[in-house]
Amino acid sequence: MTPFTAELIGTMLLIILGDGVVASVVLHQSKAQNAGWIVVSLAWGLAVAIGAYSVGNYSGAHLNPALTLALAASGTFAWENVLPYLTAQFIGAFLGAVVVYLHFLPHFKATPDQAGKLAVFCNSPAIRQPFANLLSEFIGTFMLVLGISAIGANQLAQGLNPLLVGLLVVSIGLSLGGPTGYAINPARDLAPRLAHFLLPIAGKGGSDWGYAWVPVLGPVLGGAYGAVFYQHFFKGVDQGWLFWGLSAVAALLAGGALFRDLRS
Repeated sequence: MTPFTAELIGTMLLIILGDGVVASVVLHQSKAQNAGWIVVSLAWGLAVAIGAYSVGNYSGAHLNPALTLALAASGTFAWENVLPYLTAQFIGAFLGAVVVYLHFLPHFKATPDQAGKLAVFCNSPAIRQPFANLLSEFIGTFMLVLGISAIGANQLAQGLNPLLVGLLVVSIGLSLGGPTGYAINPARDLAPRLAHFLLPIAGKGGSDWGYAWVPVLGPVLGGAYGAVFYQHFFKGVDQGWLFWGLSAVAALLAGGALFRDLRS
């Protein structure tokens, strides 16, 4: 298996199991309807672990453009491999979303709630404030990449790392996921959002493209900062302008969110 195929299949598995639990909880007449946030967070963590276990030996199981770009920015992944990885991840996420649609086909028709149908595929904020939403995605993905880096630095029993990364995703979902639904992965949001736009879903509404940039830009910036933060403080690698530039971005997002909150 090539790394391209591995990233495609791994991301597809991630979305099938991840979007699948949202469909189970949200769509009408599902036996898991209204199962709740803990079920969603736990299943997404398991989805990450299964995807990583499936293809980790072939590609390193990034399954997330934010992680791929973060590793490249920190100098631990070759830039020439970034575009093939990102392409595979977006294709895999799109195919995974299509599988979820087919699996829950009668339940989409039985569900009148357009927002619920959209939630199966992508995120929307609980309170729509762009600075605050962007900051939430930034912080969540910062924790993801920092946590993955820290887990990888430990000597663990063979095969344990993907499970711990899955538990990290569960932790992020339970602790930080409430404001935006914690995309923390551009492919996880953008490709299924495109699937929602293209698929003949019964009674669907708009795909909320006005929000689509937030779960892309937030994870990319937060993931990069998590990687360079780890390299700077844990490894003593001075990446100069990149570290301080991303620190300034984090401060700008925090200041913008605070200013918007004080004005409202």
